[in-house]
Amino acid sequence: MIDIKLIRENPDIVKENIKKKFQTEKLPLVDKVIKLDEEWRKLKYQEDELRSRRNNISNEISEAKKAKKNVSELLKNAKEIPEEIGKIGEKKENLERQIKEIMMTIPNIIDKSVPLGKDDSQNVELKKFGAPKVSRYEIIQHAELAEKLNGADFDSAKEISGNGFYFLTGDFALLHSAMLAFARDYMIKKGFEYVIPPFMIRKKVVEGVMSFKEMDAMMYKIDNDDLYLIGTSEHSMIGRFINRTISGKKIPLLMTSYSPCFRKEVGSHGIEQKGFYRLHQFEKQEMIVICEPEDSYKFYSKMLNYTVEVFRKLNIPVRTLECCSGDLADLKAKSADVEAWSPRQKKYFEVGSCSNLTDAQARRLNIRIEGKGKIYLAHTLNNTVLASPRALIAFLENNQQKDGSIKIPAALQKYMLGKKFIGKKEK
Repeated sequence: MIDIKLIRENPDIVKENIKKKFQTEKLPLVDKVIKLDEEWRKLKYQEDELRSRRNNISNEISEAKKAKKNVSELLKNAKEIPEEIGKIGEKKENLERQIKEIMMTIPNIIDKSVPLGKDDSQNVELKKFGAPKVSRYEIIQHAELAEKLNGADFDSAKEISGNGFYFLTGDFALLHSAMLAFARDYMIKKGFEYVIPPFMIRKKVVEGVMSFKEMDAMMYKIDNDDLYLIGTSEHSMIGRFINRTISGKKIPLLMTSYSPCFRKEVGSHGIEQKGFYRLHQFEKQEMIVICEPEDSYKFYSKMLNYTVEVFRKLNIPVRTLECCSGDLADLKAKSADVEAWSPRQKKYFEVGSCSNLTDAQARRLNIRIEGKGKIYLAHTLNNTVLASPRALIAFLENNQQKDGSIKIPAALQKYMLGKKFIGKKEK
């Protein structure tokens, strides 16, 4: 959520930003919120005047009583003022609700470096890391390979839970956990504190960390309770600091969190297909940073590089893509996707996303820093370290051998009980 002062003082900047995000249907909202804000400020002025008047009357009553004068008229006026203040307060609250609803839909100001484009087809490749594998033998599709090596049971999962679920078994389950453990330890070595957060959060937190559109498309609501299943641990991790003022001495906060993730994936293509690509449930290692405003883009670059390094340690070629303006969620000021190479499909596919939300989440959740002799909004960032089992797809394809076995890179072997292969008898 942007600062309403920006709309008051520079509405053209806000409108131009909306145009850059190709959300022209939201342009009238800027003028509407300006009008509502003007009405609110008039009421606030009236309220302040009444409070001042009430204080003056209280003083007059006190002086009149000392002088033994009749105070009945003053008492009558004093009684009427709170009623007027109450009526104004109701009108203010109604305006505040309307203003908040609009402000929650107006997108964050995007960074100047963000390329303009309508959707993800216009995202811009930044850099490739590792040579894309071109196999001389057929790469077996990941779901077929998992079933062949007794590593997954999709049919049973479909029977008991539906599409978008899976059982992982044996070495595949171990590999899944090994990848997450490696990602966790990698981030800890980079100075990030390891956290396991709550997997359910209240609506006030959901509204603070994401747009209404995202919430409706992603979140599972718990019936008869003010709780939602998280779609990523970022939700809990940022929500942890709601209404908190953090000492500048403790900034930056560097955290890496593990969680299962639950997503509706409404209308997602591929949810009916057998495999790991589109799922209602998966697990993820995340990184989150809360920092000084002037440091957020420094951390953005570092965080993006961390994910690249994790995948390269797993022998997976990747590339980074700069998200164009139309592909940015409303709270994001800048974002980049990390895509892994698929030698079977001979193309890259998304395995993670790094985002700088500047002060948009912090303003919604009232997360502030106390330092430099003042109190001000923090900047928040999040990035996927590794999300499995989507990362498992990339791993299986890029480490698949001619005989259909899977080679385990050195970085994972200690997490795999020393195994160097899956599906191959080792000497």
